[in-house]
Amino acid sequence: MTETLNVAMIGHGFMGAAHSQGWRVAPRFFDLPLQPEMTVVVGRNAATVEASARKWGWAETATDWREVIARDDIDVVDIVTPGNTHAEIAIAALEAGKHVLCEKPLANTVAEAVEMARAATAAAERGVRSMVGFTYRRVPATTFARDLVAAGRIGEIRQVRAEYLQDWLMDPEAPLTWRMDKSLAGSGALGDIGAHAIDLTEYITGQRVTSVSGIIETLVPERPLLGEGIGLSGTASAERGRVTVDDIALFTGRLESGALASFEATRFRTGRKNALRIEISGSKGAIAFDLERLNELEFYDATLPETGLGFQRILVTEHDHPYLAPWWPTGHMLGYEHGFSHQVYDFVTAIGEGTQPRPSFDDGLHVQRVLDAVERSSSAGSAWVRADD
Repeated sequence: MTETLNVAMIGHGFMGAAHSQGWRVAPRFFDLPLQPEMTVVVGRNAATVEASARKWGWAETATDWREVIARDDIDVVDIVTPGNTHAEIAIAALEAGKHVLCEKPLANTVAEAVEMARAATAAAERGVRSMVGFTYRRVPATTFARDLVAAGRIGEIRQVRAEYLQDWLMDPEAPLTWRMDKSLAGSGALGDIGAHAIDLTEYITGQRVTSVSGIIETLVPERPLLGEGIGLSGTASAERGRVTVDDIALFTGRLESGALASFEATRFRTGRKNALRIEISGSKGAIAFDLERLNELEFYDATLPETGLGFQRILVTEHDHPYLAPWWPTGHMLGYEHGFSHQVYDFVTAIGEGTQPRPSFDDGLHVQRVLDAVERSSSAGSAWVRADD
């Protein structure tokens, strides 16, 4: 009999649905060293959390995360709440001996992320594991891109362009939600989606961003408040509130090798729904990825004769590609939700093997430092700022 791993998920919004999919599906396709059990989901509103539990397959519900963390039968705490609660929940869970999976960005501030990383280091000495949920690392095409770079297929990295483009806030009358409140979200497009562009760049290149020069801007400073009981897609009230986060972030970064990278994170790029794009140019070739075509990777081999040059479209669906062996026959596509199953596979495997899963809380802290450096650079007139200051 495989030993069980009882999971408590704190929060149950959009990411709650995605994480639930991962916990539910991964054990049915991957051979895991431990059997995850969807034991309890936690939310502030009893009625809505019960509806989520029924819909997604959680056995129990609760409204007090502290009581759940104190339970002896809980092994894993999965945090999918707004960023302002990450530090308190994660530190308490780690100190209680629970393995922790925490959505990105790790925290709302560098100071919070430092405390979380310290708690994770102390917990690791007791065999307690922690990981940040940068799931786009686990799209087979991006993992394959990482493998190509590590194998030297594009040579010395010379330039990177990374951008995450959405347009869901184009309408200035779209209501004010928690993602536009700095006290809850930490930042806007920069932390919400720019963090993914930073992490994916570092993951594929194997290099960290060391310094940045950038600018952030809020394009719509006020929005209608949500009416009582109205959700994101509901009707806004006549009252208006101030947007306290950025709508767009543009910045340049320097990698450890000295190579330059350009970044853009925006929720105002008209016509782009969820376009996380990265192109890496090297001395022997290049690779390009677009999340809106997530089963594909473009590869340019500059060592070929001139008559054979051009970007090659690789369909990343072979069983020898990362993560794909347990899934469908060759050529059958994966979707957004599969990354969360891969996340569960990697996290549970690391727990079972007693190894450190990646990205670690230290990795999350580094991304937090980069985000903070971009904000400080913008405040200083786009001056270059080191990401480890």
